[in-house]
Amino acid sequence: MNRSIVPEAVSRQPWSMLIPLFALVGLGAAVLYSAAGGKLQPYALSHVVRFCVFMVMAIVISRMSRNLFRLAAYPVYALILVLLVLVELIGAVGGGSQRWLNLGFMTLQPSELMKPAIVLVLARFYETLPHSMTASWRGLVPAAVLIGLPALFVLIQPDLGTATAVCFGGVVTMFLAGLPLWWFLSAGGALVIIAPIAFFTLLHEYQRNRVLTFLDPEADPLGTGYHITQSKIAIGSGGIFGKGFGNGTQSHLQYLPEPHTDFVFATMSEEWGLAGGLFVLFVFAMVLGWGMRVARQAPDRFSSLLAAGMTATMFFYVMINLMMVMGLAPVVGIPLPFMSHGGTSMLTNMICLGTIMAVHRWNRDRGSFR
Repeated sequence: MNRSIVPEAVSRQPWSMLIPLFALVGLGAAVLYSAAGGKLQPYALSHVVRFCVFMVMAIVISRMSRNLFRLAAYPVYALILVLLVLVELIGAVGGGSQRWLNLGFMTLQPSELMKPAIVLVLARFYETLPHSMTASWRGLVPAAVLIGLPALFVLIQPDLGTATAVCFGGVVTMFLAGLPLWWFLSAGGALVIIAPIAFFTLLHEYQRNRVLTFLDPEADPLGTGYHITQSKIAIGSGGIFGKGFGNGTQSHLQYLPEPHTDFVFATMSEEWGLAGGLFVLFVFAMVLGWGMRVARQAPDRFSSLLAAGMTATMFFYVMINLMMVMGLAPVVGIPLPFMSHGGTSMLTNMICLGTIMAVHRWNRDRGSFR
């Protein structure tokens, strides 16, 4: 029998998605190397190491059975909800927010883990709910409670960006589960009415400043509008092909704030130009498009909602970060997946990726629950 020299476990990975993703991570490492002044530390090396470690984790997740995901849904959700409560009680404070738990060997941000957890628990909920009840209150109220509880705890921290991400992943999962469209349109209309009231009564001062800065960043270019003004200068100055690797002035001369995290796309655009930006968009389109194809090919409701919800969660990261650095959305502190330096966001996105890879394997082994 003619056997391939490549092990089956390797050959059956979704390489059409993984190879472009590896290239994107490599570009991210190069940008972080440049942002550190031509040094591997403290950003580039740790970025690559984290990706490799979390890639192994994603492969392990992809080998888990459908039944294991089903059994873990509610316990995982409950555990992370308890961690969010502990954040309020004993959490570490940093930058004016209380978002982290100090575990000794690492600092954990439970709100990040809730992003994939909310998709998992809602996929499980709608799988067990009869289709005939999806369009009734039984399909709406329990799901709204599952989303609302963690979102409320995250808002208290305060972390509006992460709370919005949790709600986004949950609402997309509800929409794909088949809830009536007019419910979402009605909720959108209610938000339009509530938003001005919430702006003046519920948001913190710094959150209101972010919205006002987004609407008119030039009103205070050296104050609240500084971040977005410098970001747009960096992106615009890159031109078609950029200033060249290591030749960015906005980041190297420290005009651009957070050049290695939230504004890494601006750092990249200055040195790699429009060509680099289009490459980044192309890779994200490939990864997200692959995720939605996996969801469409899924053999059951649970798997389909799980893959689509995880893809939507990753899409939210990409969409908000790119809009933020280009001045199309308020600055909310959401990093760019696979390029920004940061362990927690990398962990969250790799959990999402590993879960989609698991659904991809279930599609391939249809009829088997291995």
